[in-house]
Amino acid sequence: MFERLSDGFNGVFRKLSGRAEISEANVREAMADVENALLEADVHYDVAKSFCKRVLEDAVGQEVTKSLKPGQEVIGIVHKRLVELLGGEGQPAGIMEVSPGPTIVMMSGLQGSGKTTTCGKLAATLKKQGKSVVLAAADLQRPAAVEQLQTVGAQVQAEVSGAGSVEVYAEPDKVAAYGKAVGVAVKVCQNALKHAKKSGADVLILDTAGRLHVNAELMDELNRVNKTLQPHQVFLVVDAMTGQDAVNSAKEFHDQLSIDGVILTKFDSDTRGGAALSVKEVTGAPIRFIGTGEKLDAIEPFHAERMAGRILGMGDVVSLVEKAQEEVSEEEAESLRQKMARGEMGMDDFLKQLKTLRRMGPMKQLLGMLPGVGSALKDVNIDDKELDRVEATINSMTAAERRKPDVIDNSRRKRIAAGSGSETTRVSQLVKQFGAVNKLSKQMANLGGAGKAEAIKAMGADGMGGMMPGLGGMPGFNTKGSTKAAAGGKRFKQRKKKRR
Repeated sequence: MFERLSDGFNGVFRKLSGRAEISEANVREAMADVENALLEADVHYDVAKSFCKRVLEDAVGQEVTKSLKPGQEVIGIVHKRLVELLGGEGQPAGIMEVSPGPTIVMMSGLQGSGKTTTCGKLAATLKKQGKSVVLAAADLQRPAAVEQLQTVGAQVQAEVSGAGSVEVYAEPDKVAAYGKAVGVAVKVCQNALKHAKKSGADVLILDTAGRLHVNAELMDELNRVNKTLQPHQVFLVVDAMTGQDAVNSAKEFHDQLSIDGVILTKFDSDTRGGAALSVKEVTGAPIRFIGTGEKLDAIEPFHAERMAGRILGMGDVVSLVEKAQEEVSEEEAESLRQKMARGEMGMDDFLKQLKTLRRMGPMKQLLGMLPGVGSALKDVNIDDKELDRVEATINSMTAAERRKPDVIDNSRRKRIAAGSGSETTRVSQLVKQFGAVNKLSKQMANLGGAGKAEAIKAMGADGMGGMMPGLGGMPGFNTKGSTKAAAGGKRFKQRKKKRR
């Protein structure tokens, strides 16, 4: 995501990096390039103009810190303005719950925006947090919409781990009456609320019918649901791939409903990012969630500062750590750390970590959260099916072989290769790389800070690929430039605080 926009910003910063100082002339030239990059990313024209004007006003006359170059200084300024554009620091992310419950969340959106699936994703997130959720099937217009929500709800309840629960409230017999009687969907929502209160649910999510913002009759129905149930939060689900059209429809919905937040779906497929950068400025409603894939857990709370960091190549390590914490307990992490320190990590341990990694999301998306890696991955094809082949290879080993891969000789390699549908050279490569990582982990556990740095350096150009057995074809990644960029943003904030 944001590839086109990130390329544009990086090109501008490279131009500025060779300048001795920030002047009005070179900043104006840079902002012209930034404006073009924003427009090419399908950012709203007025938003692009306003953004560049603010950055220009901040940058002109800015005294460059001795430890920073002009390009790095401007990165700090741009980062600050990007955060504001995306919603600002401290903007609430996720769902704000009320007590006593249930918290009522009304979902709205255009037809085909992914609203029903998003209802399931929100329910999955809440279930993981131990919340009980009721999904109300109030979309009586679209054929099989009630059945789809029932299927999604059952899938969440069965497949998503967590102490919470998910239930679907539906009145399928009301579908036939829809359109013939006024307020049928409103009545279903009222009954769903009664049911949620009776069952002691924490959250009630209303899945309303998709509609065009120009359809007065359907918008009137949505307004009646809003006035009757008075939901605590009204979310608008928007397809990020539709760019400026998404922003225009969001503005129409916001004018009529005063929405509390936007959920952008298909965010992982949007390489431009125009909708994300425009929606807050145009509508005044912040982005609260982003959909990052098709699976039920592929949804993230939106954090403006983290997203600005991703756009500028600073990465998003905080989100990466949070993803890891959701999948790995402290006890498991400590147990693995001790095994690695003793050089005793087995293939079973590695396979467990591999499965955990895959639950966190696509490999390219995860690596893109590391500083400087996103741009390096732009033209790299990381095949997640390679992980299937690694997993099949490990599963073809005996328990003794997985405990001590060193025992695998030529005849064992042939058997493992045949059992996994692989080649003996792939088996050899996996075992060799696994042994190297095990050895390196033990060495690093017994070294001080300087020794660890030397050990990491000794990994060579294979870089991160060498740390993932079976994926040695991945390139090394140089994060030096992005670290400076991140430092530029941090020092800019520190100086701003001192001035205050």
